[in-house]
Amino acid sequence: MSVPETKIDTKNLPAEIMELQMGPSHPATHGTIKFNLRLEGEKVLDCDVEVGYLHRGFAKSCEQVTWTQVIPYTDRLNYASPLINNVGYAMAVEKLIGAETPPRCQYIRVIVSELSRIFDHLTCCGMASSELGAITAGFYMIEAREMIMRIIENLTGARLTVTYVRIGGLKHDLPQDFADSVNRTFKIIRKLLDDCDRLLSRNRIFIDRMSNIGVISKEKAISYSLTGPILRASGVNYDVRKTNPYLVYDQFDFDVPLGTKGDNYDRFVCRIQEIEQSMKIVEQALKSLPVGPVWIEDPRFVLPDKEKVYNSIEGLMHHFKIIMEGIHVPPGETYFAVEGGNGELGFYLVSDGAGRPYRVRVRPPCFIAMGAFHEMIEGYLLADIVPTFGMINMIGGECDR
Repeated sequence: MSVPETKIDTKNLPAEIMELQMGPSHPATHGTIKFNLRLEGEKVLDCDVEVGYLHRGFAKSCEQVTWTQVIPYTDRLNYASPLINNVGYAMAVEKLIGAETPPRCQYIRVIVSELSRIFDHLTCCGMASSELGAITAGFYMIEAREMIMRIIENLTGARLTVTYVRIGGLKHDLPQDFADSVNRTFKIIRKLLDDCDRLLSRNRIFIDRMSNIGVISKEKAISYSLTGPILRASGVNYDVRKTNPYLVYDQFDFDVPLGTKGDNYDRFVCRIQEIEQSMKIVEQALKSLPVGPVWIEDPRFVLPDKEKVYNSIEGLMHHFKIIMEGIHVPPGETYFAVEGGNGELGFYLVSDGAGRPYRVRVRPPCFIAMGAFHEMIEGYLLADIVPTFGMINMIGGECDR
């Protein structure tokens, strides 16, 4: 005797809304982020983001020290690209001073900024790959990142908290073998990225988890003031290096990769393509690197040579005046932005003419991006939160308010 089939009307099943807190102890939420979710099954109906509290107090800490002593604090904003933070802050102060650094200094600042961008993108894409199970590609990108880190360590003496840039110049010039080590490293990185391309670009799992997920339209991206790879993945051609050129970026030939759909896959591809463009910029800068000093010749802002400090009372007094009192920046206020790893990184500074900043405010690109996260994830699945959050590349030190 056959049992009659019973058809279940799935459309009219009762739905139950579940509220769930994801993070901050979740391994993918960086220890600070908490997602307050409203779910229907595994579908995300609403996502309220709490960015958490690191209690770093970047702005107020900067207002308690001299202008030069702020530089180590900038290292700890986006610690995956600290040299870009150094350059952005130093150029904001130099804009208040009215100083222009020598050509060699500007070229080196471009070089270290692009090395930091490569480091940042390799970290983001490598971690995003591993979070989706593509651990081999993650290992390859971390291997490439370590090579960039060794170059930076050889130049600055530190791996992350570099404190290499100075107001009016740089701590010191490039080492003699710098260009050769960079060229050797770039050859290996290009091979590693080719391997990653073969591993990921035709990987069904990776494509399905990234493509058409976390989509944000061009209009919404602009309305949320998004910048960097997230904005460019939506098809908006905005890059501070092209729109408002600084240093010597207008002298180099490079492209700005753009996406079309504004999904996680476009964000991933934009970052990978930007790595190649950054390597092109560094290679061009090394070929045309001019000779000359790497700091301005202005005793009001630059420390004297150690020979003068150790052998003359005037040099010793000059040294102590700058160290103890700080440089005296003319009264005024300014905003200066550079293209950071995650987008427009801007510094708003106010000076009252003293040796310390009167007011410091930073525009952190990933904090802005976290404000749009709910737009990217609503309507998608719970499992889509991790890859979408990974493609925002939230850095806690920069996002902290």
